[in-house]
Amino acid sequence: MLVGYARVSTRDQNLDFQKDALVRAGCEKIVEERQSGSVTARPGLDRLFDILRPGDTLVVWRLDRLGRGLKHLIEIINDIEKRGIGFKSLMEAIDTTTTGGKLVFHIFGALAEFERNVIRERTKAGLASARARGRQGGRPKALDGKKQEALISLYREKKHTVREICKILGISRGTFYTYLNDATTSSRRKIDEIK
Repeated sequence: MLVGYARVSTRDQNLDFQKDALVRAGCEKIVEERQSGSVTARPGLDRLFDILRPGDTLVVWRLDRLGRGLKHLIEIINDIEKRGIGFKSLMEAIDTTTTGGKLVFHIFGALAEFERNVIRERTKAGLASARARGRQGGRPKALDGKKQEALISLYREKKHTVREICKILGISRGTFYTYLNDATTSSRRKIDEIK
């Protein structure tokens, strides 16, 4: 069975053009959605995945109607492919139920992976360049040296709960335990060095 998915970004946009194209393509069911593609939670998309069964084919008017971006689109297509569901995009003439359509889609996937790798390499090069100039990347420390000492001191006094210490220092429990763990590890290293 061919199942169509039609989406527009706002309530005042019209779905008729997409629906007409999906009906002409032979779709027996069409799931409509009026939601921005950038939104992670899309009820129509969830409903679509509940309807689709192995052997069905998901049909969209254009690729950008389905995914937020190329990476998201590839994740969706790979997911439905694992479930035995085909995919067709009418405007791009992609049909993963054919050998040629699978090839085109895998080329898209390879391009997306290439793009991710290029971004990763640029990021590494930028961080290395910044380090060479004496700058460190990453998030600034939540606590300076004095506050770290206060954390350890308050913890060792055993007069305050972890929640109270976190409130006093303005940090989360996770941050508290990270600093406590770092201090404990550092102390062990010093003891080992003395031995």
